[in-house]
Amino acid sequence: MFDHGSNRLVHQQKFAESDKAVSAYFLMEQTHKDRPEIEIVLIGSDSLETVKVTHANYFDETVGVPKYLIGI
Repeated sequence: MFDHGSNRLVHQQKFAESDKAVSAYFLMEQTHKDRPEIEIVLIGSDSLETVKVTHANYFDETVGVPKYLIGI
């Protein structure tokens, strides 16, 4: 769960079973449906390390910021 208001990852959860992950995803979507600043993301991967590479912007606080603007 990413909060665009604070520009940070506020919750992450690991699942071994995809059906439980999907159920949790839908529950979180329903719970936060009235909060447009909250983004619920479900990502399948072999490891958290891979996700940190493929979706680095969720972990380095640059989500929503074009890479060419960082440091300006």
